[in-house]
Amino acid sequence: MTMIRVLLADDQTLVRSAFAMLVKSAGDMEVVAEAGTGREAVELARSERADLVVMDIRMPDLDGIEATRLIAADEDLAGVKVLVLTTYDTDEHIVEALRAGASGFLVKDTKPAELLDAIRTVAAGESLLSPGPTSRLIARFLRAPHAVAPAAGGPEELSERERQVLALVARGLNNTEIAEALGLSPLTAKTHVSRIMGKLGARDRAQLVMVAYESGLVVPGEG
Repeated sequence: MTMIRVLLADDQTLVRSAFAMLVKSAGDMEVVAEAGTGREAVELARSERADLVVMDIRMPDLDGIEATRLIAADEDLAGVKVLVLTTYDTDEHIVEALRAGASGFLVKDTKPAELLDAIRTVAAGESLLSPGPTSRLIARFLRAPHAVAPAAGGPEELSERERQVLALVARGLNNTEIAEALGLSPLTAKTHVSRIMGKLGARDRAQLVMVAYESGLVVPGEG
């Protein structure tokens, strides 16, 4: 069995310890390091080569968003995924975290089993975590006055089929569901998603969701 190597980053020792106990209770993952600041998280990500960082947004020295940005920008850490932890009153930071390179987010009061499933999902790169709530949240903040235009290429670079696939990714469908919706095989759907990531220069599916909303391919409120 391949173990998922997890780095925990949170400034609260009790929270970190609770997460560590939970992760260690799973048979398919291990805690390789714990960080109390954002800067320490970046340093440990580089030295420990974790598969995934569970990153709190609010931390001293360097906040979780900037720490995520540094990890995502480091070519040597291309395989490291970041799962951001937030609370309901920090929703405005989630879009910024996703833009910085986070692959998904969780609220801190999530159920233990859901955290473990989230770690597995993000580490595998299969799909964006909690796609429905995430997409609605992204849509809400992209309509806000502070929203900025996308810096990378948009859906105009894609074929019509690829645009259809991207729209379904943004609505939270996984590869199997995309295949069923478009009458494709799961392998073909996966190939389309990979090709779209390459064309748009996206790190993962979370960034595809951002592109779809920022470009207007997916309109908030539409089913």
